[in-house]
Amino acid sequence: MTKSRFLSTRKKSWKRFETLLTRSEKHKMKNIPADEIAEFSHLFRQVCYDLATVRSRDWGLGLERFLNNLVTRGHNSFYRSPPGRPKEVIRFLLEGFPRLLRKNWPYFLVANILFYLPGFITAYLAATDPSMPSQILPTSALAQMDAMYDQDIKGTSMEAGAAGFYVQHNVGIAFKCFATGVLFGLGTIYTLVFNGLYLGTVSGYMIAQGHSSNFFSFVISHGSFELTAIVISGMAGLVLGHSLIRPGRHGRLEAIRIRGRISLQLASGAAAMLIVAALIEGFWSPSAAPKVLKYIVGTGLWVIVALYLGIAGRGERTA
Repeated sequence: MTKSRFLSTRKKSWKRFETLLTRSEKHKMKNIPADEIAEFSHLFRQVCYDLATVRSRDWGLGLERFLNNLVTRGHNSFYRSPPGRPKEVIRFLLEGFPRLLRKNWPYFLVANILFYLPGFITAYLAATDPSMPSQILPTSALAQMDAMYDQDIKGTSMEAGAAGFYVQHNVGIAFKCFATGVLFGLGTIYTLVFNGLYLGTVSGYMIAQGHSSNFFSFVISHGSFELTAIVISGMAGLVLGHSLIRPGRHGRLEAIRIRGRISLQLASGAAAMLIVAALIEGFWSPSAAPKVLKYIVGTGLWVIVALYLGIAGRGERTA
């Protein structure tokens, strides 16, 4: 089929789809009659196929952008969640978020490497070289760590005020990981590496000072959600940065609009995980529960996080 014949046979369908699309954007899909929804779905699949045809035959960037815009608007209109509906938010967190993460797993892998590799290296160096921690952290910060973990934790909880503080602190770190992705990903890389170095130095110093039991029994439970969420926030920033470095067939503004939606969804899921982490850190981690029990609960939470990200949403019909 030639390009001219393709255009002559398909333009009418595109026009009709655009009409239905405009109506759905104004009145929401649930207010559209059932027969028009069925027609919308049929035309949407046709436009997706047309876009694939134009791309495969290289029939012009202008036509491709036009069809891509229709497909993007059609997807957003057909699958969008009404704002403020708790059921839709819960469904996204239980199904859509882990599915989206798995779909973009290379970014998750890179973010893990950027965060954990510097952490493990500095943890080993700090544990074996007494002079190393003071080269990265102020002496006052190290002294504060000593005071916090030189004896067993005997409190019951830090209550809601502490949980609120941890939400603010952790979300701030995660937001930096995500938002600095607009600097072509360089800000995200720096934030992940820096926090990995910081965490590794603290961990190694605690081991060297003989406080490892008190320290790790405190952090093991909330660390499953907190550290994973920071990595996912970094992943979101890398998605954003990569869209600027390699926009593909789109312009940078169009690429960041398309990939920015994915990035924002990942960051939103990470924010929810940080809230869970803050509640654990504020109420359970500082409790006087036996260390053995904390290690058991903490290990179980790491397993839950791994199963959640690896299995949740599988088998569900995707867009």
